[in-house]
Amino acid sequence: MDRWAVRGGAVVRVALVQVASPAEEGVARRRERVGRMVRDARGADLVVLPELWAAGYFSFDAYAEQAEPADGSTVAAGREWARDLGAHVHVGSFVERDDRGRLFNTAVLVDPSGEVVHAYRKIHVFGHASLEARLLTPGERIDVTGTPLGPLGATTCYDLRFPELWRELVDLGAQAVIVPAAWPAARREHWRLFTSARAVENQVVLIACNAVGEQHGTALGGNSRVVDPWGTVLAEAGTDEGITWCDVDPNVVGRVRAEFPVLADRRSPWRNA
Repeated sequence: MDRWAVRGGAVVRVALVQVASPAEEGVARRRERVGRMVRDARGADLVVLPELWAAGYFSFDAYAEQAEPADGSTVAAGREWARDLGAHVHVGSFVERDDRGRLFNTAVLVDPSGEVVHAYRKIHVFGHASLEARLLTPGERIDVTGTPLGPLGATTCYDLRFPELWRELVDLGAQAVIVPAAWPAARREHWRLFTSARAVENQVVLIACNAVGEQHGTALGGNSRVVDPWGTVLAEAGTDEGITWCDVDPNVVGRVRAEFPVLADRRSPWRNA
């Protein structure tokens, strides 16, 4: 039997792990605590964490100190968790330092064997009431990778506001997109709007994991969610730390695109003008 043919049908069980990153908690201690949370998601086929949970998104003064190489502590932990669970683990994102000293907001997906199969450097770094755009270098490329949910891509938080990036992922073949985030509670309705809109207009399964708690005076919104291509919210978390479970049919994208072929009806006559 195919390992994905479980629970009465061909489904992929997703675990969204909402994490708080209080400033008074050390990064090493947080990584150990989050590791326990991830292991509580045993039985999931895909585990997803939020954006910059290790350093804390709003801990701008700590970015340089907490920056890691591409194969640093956060990715090493994710590889260990994936092997232990026998699951794909999306480690959220971390502050990456490359060999030129540049800092990036980098998201990574690890497969059940512990191999990194996808990495994405956040393209739209955030500048409004944030130092991210000043401290971090924007990424420059996107791609997709094969997964049990089909070809999968990633964007990060603020990228939700840029639909052209999502359409490029679709052009690369994406059928599912993971979105780690540190989206503030003050713009929670924007979070719900954009996660639903990006799923519907691109006919993808959208898996978005948001941070929670308070960081340096900013409340994070939580409400991690999974949205299918029809816009149906398959799961939505609350505003506390914890795990939200969702079973996703990997065939839903193909069915929706065949039944309502909006992507096939795209026209761009101005490009040929």
